[in-house]
Amino acid sequence: FPHICVTLSVREFVAGVAATLNYENEEKFPLETFFVFPMDEDSAVYSFEAMVDGKTIKAELKDKKKAHIIYESAISHRHQAFLLEEDKCSRDVFCCNVGNLQPGSKVALTLKYVQELPLEADGALRYVLPAVLNPRYRCSGSPEDSCLDLKTPIVPLDDLPYSFSMTATVSSQHGIETIQSNCPLSPIEYLGDKKTSAQISLADGHKFDRDVELLIYYREVHTPSVAVELGNPKNNPDGLMKDPSAMVCFYPNIPEVEPSAICGEFVFLMDCSGSMQCPISKQDKSQLRIEAAKETLILLLKSLPVNCYFNIYAFGSSFEAFFPNSVKYTQDTMEEALRRVKLMRADLGGTEILTPLQVVYREPSIPGHPLQLFVFTDGEVTDTFSIIKEVRNHRLRHR
Repeated sequence: FPHICVTLSVREFVAGVAATLNYENEEKFPLETFFVFPMDEDSAVYSFEAMVDGKTIKAELKDKKKAHIIYESAISHRHQAFLLEEDKCSRDVFCCNVGNLQPGSKVALTLKYVQELPLEADGALRYVLPAVLNPRYRCSGSPEDSCLDLKTPIVPLDDLPYSFSMTATVSSQHGIETIQSNCPLSPIEYLGDKKTSAQISLADGHKFDRDVELLIYYREVHTPSVAVELGNPKNNPDGLMKDPSAMVCFYPNIPEVEPSAICGEFVFLMDCSGSMQCPISKQDKSQLRIEAAKETLILLLKSLPVNCYFNIYAFGSSFEAFFPNSVKYTQDTMEEALRRVKLMRADLGGTEILTPLQVVYREPSIPGHPLQLFVFTDGEVTDTFSIIKEVRNHRLRHR
């Protein structure tokens, strides 16, 4: 069976992954073969090598269209060719066209990529190796309409036709507290008294039937650190990696903020003027403006936070408040407000919003409950300048 060997190297908050995948053409005729494998969408592939019958081929970065032309030309002449590219349908999938693989030929693909590891709420670094590495096997019960199904065979996880091994090396100036996993691991081997480096591997007999997840805990994770790597001008004198590089790691210790008990005061102004009796639009006459506004207000009333305060004003040529002052949000006050909202009609004449606005602004503030004002109206108001001026004068009091 093919064998997959994964080597993981974690340095501070960055992981370097090298995956070597071994295959053999057991057919009696040449095959144009390809492999599909997933990775984190934020990963960056920096190296790809293929060894075919002892011959090593290293990938070069080329323009996408030009690379396809070169690949197709090589295949048409029955030459060995490889094409590695990001899948068009998914950013987290890379496809490798290995080209013509002769009968009995063996190929070993080595893919290397780096990724920044995310931090969990408890401060752990989290690395995940997908359970479907290469080829991309679909778990039972998953949808069959994926674009990847055009390329990948459907093989249940119980029948994975390959063996798998993984070794991980973790190093950090912070010191390593522990490493946990959802899969059986070999005992942690610390490579020094200060526990700044450790090595682990998956236990023998691991069945790759689920994602491999590692949680790495550092001792002094909030202490800033710097890692320096020497350049390699001999490899590529004009390349980016010819110069030394440095990585600064800084994970600030920000205290967790206690949830605020402030809920706010919610005041709703409902336009009940005659124009609210009109349909929402000329094209759709099935729902009136007042009914649409009432539906929204009912939804908001049912969603208010516990211990807040609220009140509702119905306005037109005159206005009326549901309660003399804003009341605390309880089951009883909510039910009373809902009952009165359902009885609202567009029968209060003109759209005079200025007076109820002034009344709301004159009400004393409730300590610890900032005012939030909601207005439901069709906007058919004449004295807009006075209204805008009134709101501007009190803009620091509410949202």
